[in-house]
Amino acid sequence: MVRNLAILILLIPGVIAAIGIKLMRDTLFDDFYSIFFYSWIQFTFGLLLFIGGVLFLGGFIIYRDRKNKKKEKDLHLKDG
Repeated sequence: MVRNLAILILLIPGVIAAIGIKLMRDTLFDDFYSIFFYSWIQFTFGLLLFIGGVLFLGGFIIYRDRKNKKKEKDLHLKDG
């Protein structure tokens, strides 16, 4: 149950990042939405969504690795 909830929580930022990529792609191919008045607003909003989603996923992975101390194990393997 807990793992399913964790996957669902990680799925949401992934979908947000995908929407950001779609907005940026639509801007480059001249497909505009009526919500955005200018193309640069649509592209900027898509870029912010993409960066936010990737930062959340990256932060989660770093937090999990530090919690499980995988970074320290990798450093000891390189030294010896």
